[in-house]
Amino acid sequence: MFSFYWPWFALLLPLPLLVRKFWPLKETREEFQTQGDASTLLHPALGRLSSAFTSARSLTLAGSHQKAVLLALLWVALVTALMRPQWLEPYTEVHTEGYDLMLAVDTSRSMEALDFSVNNRQVTRMAVIKGVLGRFIQARDNDRIGLVVFGSQAFVLSPMTLDTGAVHSLVESIVPRMAGDATAIGDAIGLAVKKLRERPEGSRVLVLVTDGENTAGSLPPEVAARLAALEGIRIYTIGVGSKGLVPFFEEGEMKQVKMEIDEDLLKEVAEMTGGAYFRATDTDALEKIYKRIDDLEKTQAESRTVMIPAPLYRWPLGLALVILLVLGLFPDGTPRLRFFRKAQA
Repeated sequence: MFSFYWPWFALLLPLPLLVRKFWPLKETREEFQTQGDASTLLHPALGRLSSAFTSARSLTLAGSHQKAVLLALLWVALVTALMRPQWLEPYTEVHTEGYDLMLAVDTSRSMEALDFSVNNRQVTRMAVIKGVLGRFIQARDNDRIGLVVFGSQAFVLSPMTLDTGAVHSLVESIVPRMAGDATAIGDAIGLAVKKLRERPEGSRVLVLVTDGENTAGSLPPEVAARLAALEGIRIYTIGVGSKGLVPFFEEGEMKQVKMEIDEDLLKEVAEMTGGAYFRATDTDALEKIYKRIDDLEKTQAESRTVMIPAPLYRWPLGLALVILLVLGLFPDGTPRLRFFRKAQA
């Protein structure tokens, strides 16, 4: 479909006519009369000379008409380019049915604890979370997934998107302490609620992964959970790690550091929103979350058509440049007129 981005610039098209009408060139008849009275030509071949001047005058008039046409075309081409003509190509974007999932991942200092082992090798809690969430994301076809990381503060690392590959890459790039050393569980829930409330009702899900207690933030987790319940958002909480003394590598040596998980808080948050609490000690917790989420109602498919513009201003602008070139080469009219003048000389 053809259209103009700035069609109101078409009001400039009659501007040359208005200028000519209200600001005409002053040609005094007295000058022509004076020239006519003062010119008395006596020549033996007056008829031949008169016919030559008549021919030259007709060529001059033809050249002036052609120049006027070129100037008119030049103005039309410039105004058309200024109106920004464009071709609109329709593009339809279709979203299939799916869930709206927001992942909130704890990146506090305690995520560096080494209380997990893989193939008889100690690994951090963050490594376990990355593996669990990686498999979780890869299994979510047609779902919109967002990512929030939180420590002392909460940040949106990825908005809601169907590009699960991009979210998986962002999960792999998460490192402990990237959002601070503390744990702001309430702020993370509040930020996730703010993003999920923009999505249709019925499939808003928040998966909260943490390994500790709420030690920072301005929003209490219980208040944030009530807000989530009001918005119809279900929260599934996952507790990672062990309680008590856990191995922790710090300042170049292995230490035993006492850590706690506020399971009561995580259970309360999940129950207030109709979700559930799981302990992420192995992949069984993830499989349970799969089943619980699959039991929810999916959102309806979305279809949206957008028009992608292809600019066409180069064509009238190119025509204007060609006309300018012709007027520059032949300012007095046509090439035939110049040839006639050279022949007369």
